[in-house]
Amino acid sequence: MKKSFLSVLKEPVCGFFMAVADSVPGVSGGTVAFLAGVYGDFIGSFGNIVGKDKEKRKKSLLFLLRLGIGWLIGMGLSVTLLESMFTKHIYEISSLFLGLVAASIPLIVTEERETLKKCRLWHILFFLAGAGAVVGLSLLHFRAATDSMNIASALYVLIGGALAVSAMVLPGISGSTLLLAFGLYVPIITGLKKFFSLDFSSFALLFIFGVGVLAGIFCSFRGINYLLKNHRPATVSAIVGLMAGSLYAVVMGPTTLDEPKAAISASTFSIVFFVIGIAVVTVFALTKYSAVKKRS
Repeated sequence: MKKSFLSVLKEPVCGFFMAVADSVPGVSGGTVAFLAGVYGDFIGSFGNIVGKDKEKRKKSLLFLLRLGIGWLIGMGLSVTLLESMFTKHIYEISSLFLGLVAASIPLIVTEERETLKKCRLWHILFFLAGAGAVVGLSLLHFRAATDSMNIASALYVLIGGALAVSAMVLPGISGSTLLLAFGLYVPIITGLKKFFSLDFSSFALLFIFGVGVLAGIFCSFRGINYLLKNHRPATVSAIVGLMAGSLYAVVMGPTTLDEPKAAISASTFSIVFFVIGIAVVTVFALTKYSAVKKRS
């Protein structure tokens, strides 16, 4: 049975809005896929591509192609806007990101309340490990090494790409948030803007990042799903820790610019943009809740 034009158009449109969400720390493209009803197909498609069923592989490739076209268009528009806003309004945008991340933490806790009830006192170690990992990465200030792209920085970018895309299967985690913690968010956003403008000076950075993304897609999805199914309390505790640590990463975000600025302080923090960030996540949460209620 052939799909209607509107049905086929749904996937590029979904890919477009997934890219918009993926480009902003604190908002997950996976959430958009869930709301659009394609999350299961999205995650399952990667397994089908490496599977033995040729028919499923063909369908999955076509599905990802349609989704990918919309994603590329959305990402191209998003990075162009975000890169210029970062340059001119870094503290307002960082305050917005703080609101997005801060609102996501109670959202995860609420969604995983049954899981968290099973946690024992020692599970706090996983929370501390998650938070400590993000804070530690932020303190490394590894951003400058992306310019020279030696072996160490290439490996760092590779790992960052793998972890960022892996975040898409984690509830409430944004890949951009992890990139921000790695100090790679601004270099990648800037590099993508240059690439879409046919300036290939950042091609090496983007190529290595892309290899990391592909590695993350085909290697880590099953591992993360395994942890969520078999060690959920510990995994969720670590996830909440990652999100909590991300607040520090966002505060330090201005220091990762090409021309570093001071971290966010009381005088540069924007309460208006912070509240807008909280409002955006709240709308996402209410929309998701409404979608779940209709399907049940």
